Amino acid sequence: MSAYMRNQFDFLGIKTPLRNALLKEQFLEHRLPDPVQLAEEVWKLYNLPEREYQYAAIALLEKMKKQLTTEDFPFLRELIESKSWWDSVDPIVTRTLCYVIETNRTAGTADMFAWSKAPNIWTNRSAILHQLKYKQQTDTVTLAHIILQHAASSEFFIQKSFGWALREYAKTDAEWVRSFVSDHTLMPLSKQEALKHAKK
Repeated sequence: MSAYMRNQFDFLGIKTPLRNALLKEQFLEHRLPDPVQLAEEVWKLYNLPEREYQYAAIALLEKMKKQLTTEDFPFLRELIESKSWWDSVDPIVTRTLCYVIETNRTAGTADMFAWSKAPNIWTNRSAILHQLKYKQQTDTVTLAHIILQHAASSEFFIQKSFGWALREYAKTDAEWVRSFVSDHTLMPLSKQEALKHAKK
């Protein structure tokens, strides 16, 4: 497990199916924390050394996502920028951040524009991916704007992120994705990813 993550994190060695079963058991047996204590409880888990504890923290966050608002974005951003890798950042974005932004698109989108300009690549990736599950509710103007801010980036995880965002949106509007890729210069990796579901 550690080797798969380029030896960046220690692991207890609990595989995903067992970990999910154990988490489900914990959520059934124990009361969730009060909303005002959520950040504290998440950090208690997140600061433990083994990676499975970060996964548990992310699962707790998702379990209580309805208690979060855009005012919690500084907390979410700090979490995203801590012990960052795709296996922590992407679940926070797709399972929790996406939901919170949907509750207040105006404020949420404004924050994502700010995150897109941040010096941290994982915060940039989060801004790029924040509409990943929106389908017909995707704001293509925002999507295009944030992608184009990073179109020339040579950073692998940035290229992959907007390739993924475009590939996912192509399931909803393949023509828009084809036109966008045709009209703008993207890195080969991003273009390849974007067109996987958009080819005629």
